[in-house]
Amino acid sequence: MAEAADWLHDRLGCALQRRELLQRALTHRSCGPEHNERLEFLGDAVLALVVSERLVADFPAATEGELSRRRASLVSGTTLGALALELGVDHWLRLGAGARRSGVERRPSILAGALEALIGAIYLDGGLDAARLAIGRIFADRFAELAAAGPQQDPKTCLQEWLQARGLGLPAYTVEATSGAPHARLFRVRCAVAALDLAAEAEGASRRSAEQAAAERLLADPRLRQSA
Repeated sequence: MAEAADWLHDRLGCALQRRELLQRALTHRSCGPEHNERLEFLGDAVLALVVSERLVADFPAATEGELSRRRASLVSGTTLGALALELGVDHWLRLGAGARRSGVERRPSILAGALEALIGAIYLDGGLDAARLAIGRIFADRFAELAAAGPQQDPKTCLQEWLQARGLGLPAYTVEATSGAPHARLFRVRCAVAALDLAAEAEGASRRSAEQAAAERLLADPRLRQSA
């Protein structure tokens, strides 16, 4: 683990005192019972907190929905997998022989999980400040890209583009119910993504506003990135 520790220090500025945490973070379940899934669970929560803090600071005028969409794009499995590959996490993963032969170390989901596990290990070793430093380095370019991009598109467009980028089908919108007087109609719309078996409902004063609200709610659902 000495070489892996040097790599982590060079790339993320972290000098872990507890080397066993680094070893576990880089151990896939195919390598034995002392694997990284518990650290992955912890790292996922730490990442969400730190990214949320950064977005709130960087976008003081953004709505909750806009912040949720930005966070979802940053911490999606696809983004995390790409970042892990850029960092060279695949080179340090400890895998069982069968898993190594199948090339799973370059799968986005495996890489994303290992990166989250590393964040969890850094948090346990050095606390939240150490995790903030590491996450700031990992996401430096992505944060800069978001800042330069300006306002985001509407939720329906964001959801459609997110799904299309992953080769998934378009979302389906259905009016589940209408209520109220003709001059004060309220629509309840369901937005469903069949490929991921996910759906969300929302209400609005028009069908369009209800569709936008349902899409926004689905984009904010953490299960969306976990399923992709």
